Order: sequence, then structure tokens, then C-alpha cells
Amino acid sequence: MVMRIYNTLTKSKETFEPVSPGQVRIYVCGPTVYDSCHVGHARSVVVFDVVVRYLRAMDFKVTYVRNFTDVDDKIINRANSVGMDAIQLAEKYISEFHRDMDALNVMRADQEPRVTEHIDDIIEIIRNLVEKKAAYLVDGDVFYAVETFNDYGKLSGRKLADMVAGSRVEINENKRNPFDFVLWKAAKPGEPSWPSPWGEGRPGWHIECSAMSSRFLGDTFDIHGGGKDLIFPHHENEIAQSEAAHGKPFARFWMHNGFVNIDNQKMSKSLNNFLMIKDILQSYHPETVRLFLLSSHYRSPIDFSDQNLKESEKALDKIYGVRKRLDQAAGLTEANGEEATNSGYWPAFCEAMDDDFNTAKGVGILFNLLKDANRILDEADPSSKAKDALSSMTADLKRIGNILGILQQPWQSFFDRRVDSHLETIAISAEAIEALVAERAAARQSKDWKRADDIRDQLEQAGILLEDKGGGTQWKVAT
Repeated sequence: MVMRIYNTLTKSKETFEPVSPGQVRIYVCGPTVYDSCHVGHARSVVVFDVVVRYLRAMDFKVTYVRNFTDVDDKIINRANSVGMDAIQLAEKYISEFHRDMDALNVMRADQEPRVTEHIDDIIEIIRNLVEKKAAYLVDGDVFYAVETFNDYGKLSGRKLADMVAGSRVEINENKRNPFDFVLWKAAKPGEPSWPSPWGEGRPGWHIECSAMSSRFLGDTFDIHGGGKDLIFPHHENEIAQSEAAHGKPFARFWMHNGFVNIDNQKMSKSLNNFLMIKDILQSYHPETVRLFLLSSHYRSPIDFSDQNLKESEKALDKIYGVRKRLDQAAGLTEANGEEATNSGYWPAFCEAMDDDFNTAKGVGILFNLLKDANRILDEADPSSKAKDALSSMTADLKRIGNILGILQQPWQSFFDRRVDSHLETIAISAEAIEALVAERAAARQSKDWKRADDIRDQLEQAGILLEDKGGGTQWKVAT
């Protein structure tokens, strides 16, 4: 199968061929750690987590780098407002990031460099740009001269002349061109700073990623990723400074995930509608959040709402429910489920993923598997051929789940958690439910049908469903 990826640089899908056969080098812009992570961060991190999982499943050797910006104006301003040291504040939110992403079952990147650990690399690139006359010094600041790079604007599709003519950027008398950007900022009192050939100071934002990607992946690598909001100016500036410094193409493929809207409104600070991951996970299972984020194509915008989350919650219940039925089916074991891989759903899923990592279509294939598995499981006496198909479906369900990062816990634990969460919400214990079930059984035994029906109705109103079977009455949480 041929893998095709939409390349923001060329505005088209292209056949993916890595620089080095069998090896893929990926750099994704990580967070500026001045606050807790929100759902916008989660989308980008989960999207590229799945990209890496799938590439590795396709037997590529992947080197995945995602950075932390741990020194920046936003960090300094936030630290000053709360009375903390800027470096300590950044460390706090790096720890929070790891906690949130671990909860979302995101694999750690192979390298997670921090800006403060790579000041020397940053200074070296800036020195190179100054020597090539692509950057200039003004009062301790070093600026990149965008007019020296003929291809400036090739990622975003903007033309420098048009941008300058319609410019509304803040005027800075130190700049030769309003779109020149700072590579090195002269030190200000009370701010973190490091020595450099141009005096004490700290890096500008854009130069950080050029330095760290070059350090770990080389001057030319395969995929650079991030949110669409980074296309301009951040990624545009990365290309300009990297290609000017090294004289080589920077990233070959550029992938950008779409925006997250909150209840049909753009997520923004001014609207105060940022949803923090730690708050969302108080109400929803982490795999519910992952499933929601992956149910749309990564380049499309998504609307994050309680209604959409509840739909994903029900969908996840169905997935685990089928996994439970498969495991409980007669003659089906974990072992033979791992060995059988010929049901056809996995190749169909791979075909979807090979088409620009189309997880939306992949999730649809997953639900086709669930539907067909339920149909076979509903048969009174499945044939041997049907049982073999179920074994294959079990294997494919696991493989697809591993790529999407769901089905990562035993179904027993998943449903126990769902039950515990629901019982906590309705303030009733399992023991109290069992007592009501026993009382209902006694009422039915004595033919007190009204009392039996009242108990059933009482439990149903609390979201507890009863199932009368040959071995007695069982209860479960409604989904």
C-alpha cells in the first residue's frame, strides 16, 4: 500500500517516502508551558501520537521529537503575576503536561528537549545567520531579515510584498522590515538570561525549534507537525531561518491539525472558553476524549461539547461491550484471538490510515467490525467458520485499538470504573442495589407484582437496568 500525506507546503497529498528508507524523523511543536493544558493541546498531541503509532505498526523506525518552550514572554509574565520563578513555573506545567498526556494514554516522545537546555545550539544558528547577513544586530537584539530569503511565504502562501503593503503589525523602529523577527532578545532586569556574542539575553520563539530539530533530527527531516495556528508566522519563520542557516530543505512534509471549537465558538482567551484537560477528565474517561478527537479527520475543525463527548462515551461503551462479548464467546481465547488476523478489517483500516491518516474513516471501519461481530454473536449456535471469524475480529479489534490508543484496559476494569462513577453520581452503593434486587426477588416470589415493578422503576430512574435471566436477576448501568 502507498501512504499519502497532505503536505501544507505543496497544498496537496503526496506519496510519502522518508529521507532514509525505513526510518521516519518527526518534529512536533510542543507547548509553551505557562498554564495547564487545554483541549487544543490535546488534539495536536493525540493526533501525532496516532501518526507515530501507525508508522511504527508499519515497521518504520520512528524518531519522534516534541519540545517544551520553557522560557518565553508568556512564562515570564505569568511567573511575575503569581510570584514564582519563571523556570520553576515552567517545570510545574511540564509536570502537569506529562500527567495529563499520560492520562490520555499518549506515548512519551523519544526526545522532549527544552529550550533552556539548548541555548548553545540556538546561539550557533544565530551566529551562522549573522555571518551570512541573514540577520542583524540592533542594541543587543538580533533580528532575522526576511527580505534575504527569497522563498519567504512559501508555506503559508503569503507574499511578503503584499503583507508589507497591508501590514498592521506593531511598528518597531529597530526593524528594517515590519516582518523581521527577533532571534535573540537583549536581557531585561529580572528576566532569565544567558551570555552570548551579542550580550546577555534569551532566544526568540521561532529560533528554538530550528535549533532543537536540527540537533536531534538533522538539517533535513521527514515530517514537521503542529496546529494550523502555527503555519504563520511560526513555521514560516522556522523554514526561513533553517534553510538560510543550513542551505538545505528543512522539513519535507508539513502536517497541521485543525482548530477546536467550544460549543460552536472558536476557543479563545477573550471568550474564556478554554477547557482544561484535567477538568474534562473529571467527567469523561480518557479514552472517550481520544475517541472523540479521532472521530474527525485531523485537518478538519472539531466542535467540543458535552453532547459530542456523551456520544463518544456511548460509542466507547459499545466498543468495550463487543470486546467483552468476544472474550466471553464459547471457544474464544486471548491466544487464538492474537494469532488470527484475516478478517479484513485491519487491511481496510490501514487503507484509511494510508490516506492521510484518516482516523475518521478508520473509526467507521471499527464500527463495521462491531456490527458484524454482534451479528455473529447473536446467532444461537455459530458455525466453526463463524467462530474463526470472531477470532480474527478479536485480533483486528486489538490492533486497531492499539493504533487509536483505546481498548487499553481490560473490559472488566472499564465497566467497573463506569459503574463506580455512576454510583458515585447517584449516591447509591452496589450493596444498596443488591438489597433492592433481593427485595424485588422476594416480592416476585410472593407475587407482589406492584412492589416488584416499583423497585424496577426506582432503579431505572437512577440509571440502573435489571435483566431477569435463568440464573437470577443481574443489574447494570444504563449506557
